[in-house]
Amino acid sequence: MGVVTTLEVQKRNKECVNVYLDGEYAFSLTLLEAVKLRKGQTLTESEIAALRGEDEIVRAVDRAARFLSFRPRSIAEVQRNLSQHDTPEPVIELAIERLRLMGYLDDEAFARYWLENRTTFKPMGPMALRYELRQKGIADSVINAVLEAVDADDSAYRAAHAKALRMRGLSRQAFKNKLGSFLQRRGFNYGTSRDVIEQLIQELAAENPDFFSESDDAEEMEE
Repeated sequence: MGVVTTLEVQKRNKECVNVYLDGEYAFSLTLLEAVKLRKGQTLTESEIAALRGEDEIVRAVDRAARFLSFRPRSIAEVQRNLSQHDTPEPVIELAIERLRLMGYLDDEAFARYWLENRTTFKPMGPMALRYELRQKGIADSVINAVLEAVDADDSAYRAAHAKALRMRGLSRQAFKNKLGSFLQRRGFNYGTSRDVIEQLIQELAAENPDFFSESDDAEEMEE
């Protein structure tokens, strides 16, 4: 049993209220939950336990919200973050569900954000994107759906173009070897890489006939 002696709005978060029982701090609640209490109210042990459980969920949601403030996250990333802060598994599950209902967590929206970011700043092939999204805990069904929008040829061209401009003076064969290895590391398949490399060779040679060297020694052939 415990008697509510003080209900105090937090100074740093006006949406939360500190609850004191029998003159001592007991837990904090959201304003929505705190309005159900009043000074002098007697709470049973089961009521106190339930309210403390609600406090744990609110704290987990707040921690996750801070984690999400830096950039969108997948559900698995938020789960791992909360686990690292010793949040009990049942609390994590309830916090995740609350965040989903609030619209803060959506794995499909996150996957589309991730692909858009990669497409803009670091074009990658479907294989590499699939691997990254799996590492983020995204389900294969979601990955398959979002990858349908990826234009691998366009991404490969944009990824290779900037790299190719820095390869002036190589022979065509050395150019193919180096750029092919680069595109493979970015997750593009052989066919896509081959076509993009041939396109770039034609474009660069047309723009500058001296772009490629006629030399084809062993050193240039190395990756």
